[in-house]
Amino acid sequence: MCAAGAVGLVVGGLLDVDAADPWASVAGGAAALIGLALTLYVLVTQSSAPAAPESSVTASGERSVAAGGNIGSVATGDGSTATAPPAPTTPTPPPPPGGTVTASGDRSGAAGGDIGNASTGDS
Repeated sequence: MCAAGAVGLVVGGLLDVDAADPWASVAGGAAALIGLALTLYVLVTQSSAPAAPESSVTASGERSVAAGGNIGSVATGDGSTATAPPAPTTPTPPPPPGGTVTASGDRSGAAGGDIGNASTGDS
């Protein structure tokens, strides 16, 4: 549409300079109205877009652990202890929203981010 308008204005300008001025005004006004209509359309359709799905975190099974983000340290076994994980060298970004984290089965572990230290066995 813009290219056709530009070609029309150039041709009109070459053939009749006095007639090109009112046509340029009309073309500019029409382009502004079309741009406004497109902007309003996009704003209305974007505001009614569906929300991002929520994260789902589930742990099933005896002594299983699941976390939607990072797990620093976890111990689930008899007599086991969790030691502090090593310090990260760079910060870990959080997991994206809408992710699913599942730990199923006995002594299973899952995280949506990093797992620093996990002990699921006895002693």
